[in-house]
Amino acid sequence: MDPAPYETDRLRGWEVACPRRPSPLDGVAVAGFRDRAAAGLDLRVIPQPVVTVVVELGDDALAVDHPGGNRSLRSLAAGLTPGAARIRARRVECVEVQMSPVSAYSLLGVSLRELDGGVFGLAELWGRQEPRLREQLTGMGEWEDRFALVADFLARRHASAPSMDPEVVASWEHIVARRGLVRVGDLAASCGWSRKRLWSRFTAQVGLTPKRAAMLVRFDRAVRGLSAGRGPAEVAAVCGYVDQSHLHRDVLAFAGCTPGALALA
Repeated sequence: MDPAPYETDRLRGWEVACPRRPSPLDGVAVAGFRDRAAAGLDLRVIPQPVVTVVVELGDDALAVDHPGGNRSLRSLAAGLTPGAARIRARRVECVEVQMSPVSAYSLLGVSLRELDGGVFGLAELWGRQEPRLREQLTGMGEWEDRFALVADFLARRHASAPSMDPEVVASWEHIVARRGLVRVGDLAASCGWSRKRLWSRFTAQVGLTPKRAAMLVRFDRAVRGLSAGRGPAEVAAVCGYVDQSHLHRDVLAFAGCTPGALALA
């Protein structure tokens, strides 16, 4: 039996739509969101080991509060470590695309290093393609039609885009597989590069140093544990932190708050 493609969070009034078929591109996940209850959005942007693209389809723009200033955007791209940003909106209907750094390197058209520490207007990255895509998505009433359009758009960009060095791809995949518990020297040895070359090429293409990328992957796992209601001491032990204070320092560095506050975000 074909599972229902749409999931609705009736308690909070949000409709969450997922494609019937996964994205044909590796490392890309697409979803649709609609604020049925018009409750509004006030979201702290938490660093993740993915680049997040959001295209708003409603009448209201997304208000982005960021240390670098406040912006009103109809679409955005948030890097791996977007800083202390919040996104607010009165009513939301949007398509969200999450891309691994490997996919984002090809699909965004800019170095991921340029996205470090910020949230950017998608038009700054995709130029005239952005308003055309947003207009087409807005004119479609069905989620599946929207997902098909996004898949086609991304496939065309991917076909003519550069690819990461295979050694960098392998290093990133090893970091993810090991949940961030890796040594840079071991990564370099596994791909036949010196530590200096790996550090340089990885940072240029992923946007983070190998060490910080590993910290981010481990942090992401910790966030999931804290959000599930596990205590900081348990999360620290499971995720490979030296102790609870080590977890506290990483959470403060990435999210700008304590583990307790992050669990409630």
